[in-house]
Amino acid sequence: MTPVLRRGHQLQLNEIPYGPPASVQEALTRALASANRYPEFLPQRLPRLIAERFGIEPDRIVVGAGATGVIMHIVQEFGSGGAHVVMATPTFDGYPILTAMAGGRPIAVPLTGDGRQDLAGIARAVTATTRLVVLCSPHNPTGTLIAPVEFVEFMSRLSADVTVLLDEAYVDFVADHERIEVLSLMERFSNLIVLRTFSKAYGLAALRVGYAIGSPATIKRIARRQLPFGMNALAEVAVRACYEAEPEIAARVAEIGDHRGQLTEGLRELGLTVPDSYANFSYLTLPGPDIDRVGMALAGADIHVKHYPTGLRITVGDRDATDAVLATVRSTVQ
Repeated sequence: MTPVLRRGHQLQLNEIPYGPPASVQEALTRALASANRYPEFLPQRLPRLIAERFGIEPDRIVVGAGATGVIMHIVQEFGSGGAHVVMATPTFDGYPILTAMAGGRPIAVPLTGDGRQDLAGIARAVTATTRLVVLCSPHNPTGTLIAPVEFVEFMSRLSADVTVLLDEAYVDFVADHERIEVLSLMERFSNLIVLRTFSKAYGLAALRVGYAIGSPATIKRIARRQLPFGMNALAEVAVRACYEAEPEIAARVAEIGDHRGQLTEGLRELGLTVPDSYANFSYLTLPGPDIDRVGMALAGADIHVKHYPTGLRITVGDRDATDAVLATVRSTVQ
């Protein structure tokens, strides 16, 4: 697996370091011959393709321009008109930004000291004006996981009138036995929406392919927000080819998991605090002054990471990237 060559180490956006598998690239190249044709007016084939993968009906799938595009439609539908949208802080930047754009009010609940979402605190923050709650598992930016039993307990505490968006953008990096059984839970909790993307483990970030799973009634409400001709015509081609290349993609995920372990343990050996991550990044927890100091050292070494008030999120790259990060951080703490 040859990494995509770039200047320095781009470790701030949680991209995987590899381009699409060769078979996916070949499929996309063939599809470019039809680039003069418009995509579907509203996407039908791609939702059917994804639904077949899950063994569910297509009316339970809505697609969008990356996870961000789907999030925008969800907050427009459930978080507009001054509605409260409860979420952790920090979280994926898109949630507070898109909520404000849709006319909603983000209600932020701080993470626990060990980088986990405070589920009890989030439940307490729900009021009569709350229309949407956002949870991420694995969490962005800390990589921590919500245990299935914790999630069921959380859902049981909420009114069915409050929609819950479970963001699983990084679920492909989670072992099967540690994942939440979302499809079965939707039979019990019709207010649950699950968000996923092909931008991370599948390496299709540039093509912008995201989707949500939910009840037919909920998906219908979200889908009415879709922009005509809004989905890239290459999305269906790429997704189909990725499904056919899943053994290769699974090998990449496993390799990234190995690099994540090396990065996490290497940082811990320097006496630093890093939560267990179940995604393709590690979160280096630091006191305020050290965040800038370590961040500046990394930037000086042409290593680009994401800064937060409580630490640095470092995307897992290839071995060279991991070695470069550890060497640079070591030089700032010894």
